[in-house]
Parts: sequence; C-alpha cells; structure tokens
Amino acid sequence: MTAVKRSVKGTKKIVGRTKKDYVITACFYIILALVAAICLFPFLHVLSKSISDEAYVIANKVVLFPKGFSLDAYKKVFADSSIMRSLYVSVVVTVAFTAIGMFLTVCASYALTRKELKGRRVMTFLIMVSMYFTAGTIPDYLLMNNLHMLDTWWCLILPLCFSPYNFLIMKNNFSSTIPNSLIEAAVMDGAGHFTILARIVLPLTKPIIATITLFYAVGRWNTYSDALYYIKQRVDLRPLQLKLYYLVVSAQESFQAEGGVTGVLTNPEVLKAACVIFATIPIIIVYPFVQKYFVQGTMVGAVKE
Repeated sequence: MTAVKRSVKGTKKIVGRTKKDYVITACFYIILALVAAICLFPFLHVLSKSISDEAYVIANKVVLFPKGFSLDAYKKVFADSSIMRSLYVSVVVTVAFTAIGMFLTVCASYALTRKELKGRRVMTFLIMVSMYFTAGTIPDYLLMNNLHMLDTWWCLILPLCFSPYNFLIMKNNFSSTIPNSLIEAAVMDGAGHFTILARIVLPLTKPIIATITLFYAVGRWNTYSDALYYIKQRVDLRPLQLKLYYLVVSAQESFQAEGGVTGVLTNPEVLKAACVIFATIPIIIVYPFVQKYFVQGTMVGAVKE
C-alpha cells in the first residue's frame, strides 16, 4: 500500500505509491468508466436515431453514432404551431407543482418532527399508509369530476403535489440533521416556529431541499397520464409530453396508412426519438446546477426508520 513515514511531530506524510495502488486505482477508473458508458449509451442511441436518415433507422443500422445526418424529425416537431404552447403549459405546471409540493412537504416534515405535537405518530402513519393503498384511476377521475377540476390547470397540479415518500426522506433528514438543542435555544430566544423553520432549519438542510425539489420537478415533468385522462376538451392545456405523445401516435397512424413508404412521412421511430430528446433537454440543463446537493441529500436523507 502507500508508503508512509512519520515526521517529527508525529503526523503522517505520504512518501509514494506502490505499484499495487496504481493497479487498484486503474481498476476503479475502468469500472467507473464502464458504468458511465452503460448509463450514457441509451441517451446516445436515442440522439443518434433522432438525427439519422430514416433508411438507416428502419434497417436498424443506427447503434451509437448517427448515419446520414437529417433534422427532418425535429422540423416535424417544430412544425406544429401549438408545441410552444404545450411547452409553456409544462413549465408553468412543473413550477407550480414543485412549489406547492415543497411547501407542503417542508411544513409537514418540520411539524411532525416536533415532539410537542400530539398525535404526530398517528399522522405520520396515516401519511405512510397512502404509499401502499391507492383508490385507482376511475375513483380519481370521478373525484376530479365532482370537484369540477376536469380541463383545468388544477387537475395537473393538485392531485399529486404531496408525495409521502419525499415526506419520509425529508422528515428523517430533519430529525438527523437539526439538533434539538439548537431548536430549544431558538425558542428560549423568543423565536417562533416559522422563524426557526426559515432561519435555522432550511439553511441547514439545503442538500435535501435541492434533492426533493428535483424529485418533484422531474416527476411532474415526465408525467402525462393524468393529462391524458383529465384534459379532453381544453386542447390548449395539453402539456408537452402529452402533445408529443399525440404527435407520435398521429405519425404512426399516418405512416401505417401510407404503407410504410419511406421519404413520404417521418418514420415514427425517428420522430419518437426526437420527441424524447426534445422533452429531456430542459431537465438535462437544470440537473448540473443541483447535482452537488442531489448527491449529498440522497446520502443524508436515507430512510432510517
């Protein structure tokens, strides 16, 4: 292993590294490179299909690198004048959904970690039960109909804006990160719960805040099934994912109706790949800014109960 010698004061200093250390380090780098390549391969494959010529895609000759560069699929996506409206709907819904979800999760997590709150174990149990039992699609639809929320913004924001799983992670993080002595000192100084939450708890839990925010944002951005069920007449309220879904289905039906003649219509596989890339780019842009906090929050916020 690494050669070490002691200085006069007794501290250890690294003198050099043995051949065995270099071999082990090289093995770790090779393993990490392989794992990274495995994670990156599907994205590169889809990207290559989206910018390749349709003939190569139909012949299954596109694997990792594009063949016959073509942007016809992206032109097909942007040719729809309502695509930017759908992008606007997705952004607004995702921002509102994430803000409401974070507000509810933070408040519930802080409240249910306070020992002076009576019945907090029962409330936590009731929240956890909803992770294992759901009513189903039909009762959810009937509920949205009875609340007059169909074909409105709220049917895309309110139903899933509170996640018991995210609540559990944040609650455990608050319990393990914030010492009770710090809260008690703030109370003795006359601070209220809102002051404690805003000035003590939130600044000390930035990693888990960033992690849960990313969970909410990505989950809402990728979801389109609720819009498929609840948005029927208001075409202007279709989010980007649902709009791209209808675009792919329409292209597939048209392609089959034409007998699969290449060069007449955009191949559904190519169009599908372009839609995936177009819908993924916003998340890819945001993720690097919260990656550091995301890793820390995932480690610290592990379930311990």
